[in-house]
Amino acid sequence: MTEQNDTPPAPAGRPGSNLPEFTIAELTGALKRTVEGEFGMVRVRAEIGKVMVPRSGHVYLTLKDDSCTLESVIWKGQLARLMVRPEQGMEVICTGRLTIYGSRSQYQMVIEQMELAGEGAILKMLEERRRRLAAEGLFEAARKRALPFLPRVIGVVTSPTGAVIRDILHRLSDRFPRHVLVWPVAVQGDSAAGQVAAAIEGFNALPPGGRVPRPDLLIVARGGGSLEDLMPFNEEIVVRAAAASAIPLISAVGHETDTTLIDFASDRRAPTPTAAAEMAVPVRTELLGRVLDCSRRLEAGTARLFGEHRTRLDALRRGLGDPARLIETAMQRLDDRGERLDRAALGRVERCRGWLAELGARLPHPRRQVAET
Repeated sequence: MTEQNDTPPAPAGRPGSNLPEFTIAELTGALKRTVEGEFGMVRVRAEIGKVMVPRSGHVYLTLKDDSCTLESVIWKGQLARLMVRPEQGMEVICTGRLTIYGSRSQYQMVIEQMELAGEGAILKMLEERRRRLAAEGLFEAARKRALPFLPRVIGVVTSPTGAVIRDILHRLSDRFPRHVLVWPVAVQGDSAAGQVAAAIEGFNALPPGGRVPRPDLLIVARGGGSLEDLMPFNEEIVVRAAAASAIPLISAVGHETDTTLIDFASDRRAPTPTAAAEMAVPVRTELLGRVLDCSRRLEAGTARLFGEHRTRLDALRRGLGDPARLIETAMQRLDDRGERLDRAALGRVERCRGWLAELGARLPHPRRQVAET
């Protein structure tokens, strides 16, 4: 059995010299095998310096501490599986392989996993991300929509197996049963952010009046957990999907003291998933009571209005007097005026007759007038 040796055979040296000669490629290959064989997988805690993303989609970044730097690379296929998107200034713990990049004669780290170094670093990163997204106007109050008073269909984005969906369905059933569509997603882990964003976009893409009813309201919900557990709801892809939703959205992530970036982009934040169900619909019995109370008030108001009009009409009637008597008086006055008109006409005729007779007596007889002419 022969023993394998990764070290390249030493080339013959120059005459008079015992130092072997290597080509650059041979030396680089030897160093690469030595580094990769000696260190294998390593974990490095450092701050992210310069970050570059060329057209290829790979990420090239610099890890640094107080005195040293380490060039690193994240291949495009691995980037989608990382829980943290690298940003300049973040303090992270990276896990990966050390290797030699011969074209630049430098050693580098191929990062396969990345996590934030401690809760303080996470909070700092979230605050910087919140400020950046707020500067884009994603959290403006003018963008937020009013929730529908009584949604016909409610879409819920959450895990289908957890206690959260049971709590929401139970509370909706108690308050006002509605048609509920559940879009199952992972609420924790590397793929959670992408699934939640896809669910929000998927509900918005449903056509009105289609085979699957389009929700009038969305609830994005998850139970409590650590800051790391809630990180998918801090991812930029989820925040942008919530801000772009044309359907009013309630965020109900974690407990009352938990705050995630989706809370700033949503139209309403609920302290718990159960509270989100309470915001979504009114209490049916209370609503029926309000309707009955309004009905009784309407009946009482209508009766009071009719009574007031009746009293006013009675007062007007008393002021006008009895129409029958007014008509009788007018008829009698008309008869009296008619009778007096008849007498006056006859008197006028008699006076005219007397006047004509008097004038006739004064005129000479026609024969006399003829004789005189």
